[in-house]
Amino acid sequence: MTDRPIGIFDSGVGGLSVWQEIERLLPNESIVYYADNANCPYGEKTREEVIRHSAKVAQFLVDKGCKIIVVACNTATSQAIDCLRETFEIPFVGIIPAVKPASINSKTGVIAILATAGTLKSGKFNEARQEFSGNTEIIPVEGGELVDIVEKGLQGTKLSEKILHKHIDPLMERHIDHLVLGCTHFPFLIDDIKKITGNRLVLDNPAPAIAKRTEFILENEGLMASPLNEKQVVFFSSGDIGMLKNMVENIIGFKSCTGFYGNS
Repeated sequence: MTDRPIGIFDSGVGGLSVWQEIERLLPNESIVYYADNANCPYGEKTREEVIRHSAKVAQFLVDKGCKIIVVACNTATSQAIDCLRETFEIPFVGIIPAVKPASINSKTGVIAILATAGTLKSGKFNEARQEFSGNTEIIPVEGGELVDIVEKGLQGTKLSEKILHKHIDPLMERHIDHLVLGCTHFPFLIDDIKKITGNRLVLDNPAPAIAKRTEFILENEGLMASPLNEKQVVFFSSGDIGMLKNMVENIIGFKSCTGFYGNS
């Protein structure tokens, strides 16, 4: 059945940056989004914990009939996606920091990646760093506290600005020209980052590429939804659904949800 939904999950609301791109690119597709915000953030957890939480969420999405699952979390991708692919029989799409395009397109030869500790410690990131560090200096910056800023809807506040200055000002002194957004929460801080940097940086957001990869797999597997699909977009949360609902309806402005379901 091609009209089965796409499953998307993240540790919280950050994966909505990927959901937005998939919604835009594939408007006929039904979607089930799961925010595991009871266990957020994943970036501070052990690999075993990330695998356990990710497998539980993936099973939930499989039980909901999802035909493909997008792991819209950098930490879960880097630490758990191989296990998920071995465990479940449906396709998985992961998200990888856009180190390659940033390295190739950098004019100063210095780029930075803003990510959580879990992503920066992962083998997948360090393999990419090693591969592309020949002609490019790649500066890793741990920005886990910014996940909490987005989860609490504090974009555009003095606190957000203060934390971003702390992370970005030293990078500007080192003449970076690309900042890789290595966590799906961080695209929601783009306006705040631009207030600090103006047009001096290219912000590399991998979400559009993930949407295109999802489309490619659906087409290849014959899983695209029909134009007559009775589309549904449903959101689940393992914790407080309020933050997720506020982000979707008020900050993103999406009003066509089929339903929100959480523990409160």
